[in-house]
Amino acid sequence: MEQSKTFEASVQRLEEIVRRMEGGELPLEEALSLFEEGTALVKSANALLDAAELTVVKLKKGADGAPEEMEFESHE
Repeated sequence: MEQSKTFEASVQRLEEIVRRMEGGELPLEEALSLFEEGTALVKSANALLDAAELTVVKLKKGADGAPEEMEFESHE
């Protein structure tokens, strides 16, 4: 598995894994392999989300470097 997968690619692959495992037709060895791949993808996706959150926090810092709370603005 590539270490540089994007968040979206990781989520897409996770969805594929879940669909295959929910089918219940996989041999045990293949199911375990997919489960292992899925847990690695979740870990990677969480790391990407954590990094994105840190970027957002940095972008929201005020002039004095302290974080500023902002109202959530929905653009719907």
